[in-house]
Amino acid sequence: MEAPLERIRLSQTAKEQLIKLKRQTKIDQWNILCRWALCRSLAEATPPSLVPIPQDSNLEMTWRVFGGEMSDILILALKQRCYNDGCGTDKETLATQFRLHLHRGIGYLAGDPNIKKIEDLIELATKN
Repeated sequence: MEAPLERIRLSQTAKEQLIKLKRQTKIDQWNILCRWALCRSLAEATPPSLVPIPQDSNLEMTWRVFGGEMSDILILALKQRCYNDGCGTDKETLATQFRLHLHRGIGYLAGDPNIKKIEDLIELATKN
């Protein structure tokens, strides 16, 4: 399945938030934390705000590294969310929505005072 973008570069703010999450959860892989963040945002009922997201950090990864074995599932989840939100599923829209969801999810995870260890992420994912 075709990825919405080949390279993912994060904002400096997102990088700093991920550093905090790495320290708290002891998850040392950026891509794993980013997958959690994307899923956290996709689970939110409202669409992310259309805000410009700078790509001003040196934190960059390929889609293949980001998605890993879950790549196709993540693409399908993003496409379904875009369809549900009525914003289209063309490649450019998917790339924009991916960046918005990823950064929103990173902000949600970093701002959650209840996330102090990996078990807290699991609890967040399994409640309801």
